[in-house]
Amino acid sequence: MLHDSAHVLKPSLTEILFGIFLRLVSASCIWFALNYWAMLIGFSHGGAGRFDLLSPEWRAAATALAVVYPVAALGLWLLVSWGPVVWVVAAAIEIAMYEFYPVSFGARPLLLVLHVAVAVTFVLFRAALFFQRWRQAKQVRVDSP
Repeated sequence: MLHDSAHVLKPSLTEILFGIFLRLVSASCIWFALNYWAMLIGFSHGGAGRFDLLSPEWRAAATALAVVYPVAALGLWLLVSWGPVVWVVAAAIEIAMYEFYPVSFGARPLLLVLHVAVAVTFVLFRAALFFQRWRQAKQVRVDSP
């Protein structure tokens, strides 16, 4: 008797490493989210970063990031397509904060380098997966009856 279910291919090493990479980025998003929430409720910075004590620009940015980072973490952990998109939104907010408004938010060049490194690594993984699938599609199939 023939199996009527489709044959599921085993994931390649590149796909496994890409999944691990996305989950590591997800863990870092949770860390950033916890830092923003700790600041907003007054747990860190000696209570000086509480929401009611912040300037309006910090209120807007920290509140947005405290919400966006956990959503990005969930999407990245579940390996769904919208996870990296939400991460890009969070990274763009932080890049805009620290690169274009250093008077209001200060400068954090290491964080900017981190975001760029993650984005470049993501693009390299996606390119590798694209070429791997393209190579597999070009191969001649010999599984016909």
